[in-house]
Amino acid sequence: MVTAVKCEDGKKRCKWCIATPEYMSYHDTEWGFPVHDDQRLFEKICLEGFQSGLSWRTILTKRENFRKAFKNFDFNKVSKFKESDVERLLKDEGIIRHRGKIEATINNAKMAKLVIKEYGSLANYFWSFKPKQKRKSTKDISTSEESIALSKDLKRRGWKFVGPTTMYAFMQAMGMVNDHAKSCYLRDLV
Repeated sequence: MVTAVKCEDGKKRCKWCIATPEYMSYHDTEWGFPVHDDQRLFEKICLEGFQSGLSWRTILTKRENFRKAFKNFDFNKVSKFKESDVERLLKDEGIIRHRGKIEATINNAKMAKLVIKEYGSLANYFWSFKPKQKRKSTKDISTSEESIALSKDLKRRGWKFVGPTTMYAFMQAMGMVNDHAKSCYLRDLV
């Protein structure tokens, strides 16, 4: 069950965010806030893919390095990366040096351009998977009917590292689902 705890500033927050200062800042300024900017959405989906199998803290501490390495997640620029860029990135100690995840990011940049061509924007596409109803429970879950559908559709389109659990985390991060604890001070704000 997702719970909230009272913090030193008197505000109740989702319990998971008190583990580190990075989590607290991320929780208070980003997690669950609706995102409609295509470049930020592309960054979020890429970072969720890089996080697969790792802690989110690892990603947060390396995020600025990722932004530098991947041209601020400008999918138009990333889609033009070549094998020499992959080799360069595999030597970059500031990011996660996983060939499959690096190649997936480049691939997904190309796929993003195709989605935009069809839907007008990544936001239009991703938000079309928004759950129709609010969940009544704040029980901690890792997938949903919608994240499974999004994952299947992205895979059909050629995207990589977009499994249902990763897509659920992406949906939480971009604000498509509001999984702040019921007593978290941000729940009603996002």
